[in-house]
Amino acid sequence: MKNITFRQLRVFVEVARHLSFVRAAEALHLTPPAVTMQVKELESALSLALFDRQGRKVSLTTAGEYYLVYAKRLLATLKDADDAMARLRKLETGLLSVGLVSTAKYFVPRLLARFRQEHPGVEVRLQVSANREQLVTLMTHGEVDLAIMGRPPRELDARAEPFAAHPHVFVAPPGHPLLRAGHAPAAALAQYPLLVRESASGTRALMDRFLAEHRVEPRIAMEMPSNETIKQAVMAGMGLSFLSLHTLGLELKAGEIELLAVEGTPVMRMWNVVHLSSRVLSPAAEAFRYFILEEGEAYLAAHDRPWLGAPPGT
Repeated sequence: MKNITFRQLRVFVEVARHLSFVRAAEALHLTPPAVTMQVKELESALSLALFDRQGRKVSLTTAGEYYLVYAKRLLATLKDADDAMARLRKLETGLLSVGLVSTAKYFVPRLLARFRQEHPGVEVRLQVSANREQLVTLMTHGEVDLAIMGRPPRELDARAEPFAAHPHVFVAPPGHPLLRAGHAPAAALAQYPLLVRESASGTRALMDRFLAEHRVEPRIAMEMPSNETIKQAVMAGMGLSFLSLHTLGLELKAGEIELLAVEGTPVMRMWNVVHLSSRVLSPAAEAFRYFILEEGEAYLAAHDRPWLGAPPGT
C-alpha cells in the first residue's frame, strides 16, 4: 500500500467512471497504454484485481467497488488540502468543478463563460446530472465544489444560497384547445395526457405538489428522463407538460411550444448555489459563488421577462 500514488488513484477513478480505458485516457490526456500500466501497478500493489476485462467490456470487481469509495475519499481530501493552500496563496487559479441538474444546463454555461472572462486562470469542469438525486450523490462523494440546483439537499449538511427565481409552467403544442380557454382552472389539466419527468426529478416533485394542492388527478401518459425528449413529444402533440421556463427559450421564440395560462402558475421556486458545509472552498470556487450570487438574478430575469411580462428592472 505504501507505494500507491495519487496519480494511480486518479487514473483508477477515471477508468471506473467511464468503464473504459480508452475514454479514461482521453479524459486524462494520456495514452491508453499509460492508463493500463497505472492500473496494473495499482492492482499489483494491492494484490487484487480491480477490474474484470472481457474483450472491450470493463467492469469493477467487488474489490474494485470497495476500493473506489476509498480512492474518491482520498482524492477529495487531497483537493481540500490543495484548496486550503490556494486560499493561503490567494490565487484564483486551478480547477473549479461545478455540478448541476440538467435543467440548469440551459443557462449555467453562459454564466460560466462570463465568469471566465474575468477569471481566465480558472479551469472549469462541468458535471451535468440527469436529476437531483445524482447531483446529491456527487456532492456526497466530494466530486463537485459547487452545485446549482433547485431544492436544497436536506439529507446533507450543506449551505444553500438562493440567487434567482425559477419559474415553472405548463406548456402545450400550438393549437391545443386549452390555449383558447384563457386563464384555465387547474382542474382543466385532468382532461389531457401529461408528459412528465421521472420521480427523482425536482421538476416532477414540484408538479406533483402543485397538482395535489389543487386536487387534480393527473392523466400521466409517459415518464421521460430528459427535458429535451419531453419538449419534442409536446411539439409532436403527444400531450401537455410541466417544465422549467428556463428550458423553453428557443421553442417559445420559434412558436413551437405555447405557455398555458393555468391558475396558480407560474409555480415559483428558487435556484440555489450549494456546497457542503465541511468543504473549504478554493479561491476559484469562492469567486464563482460570489459571481453567481451577484449576476445570476439579473441574467435570468432578463430571460424570463418576455414570457412572464415582468416590468423592466425587476
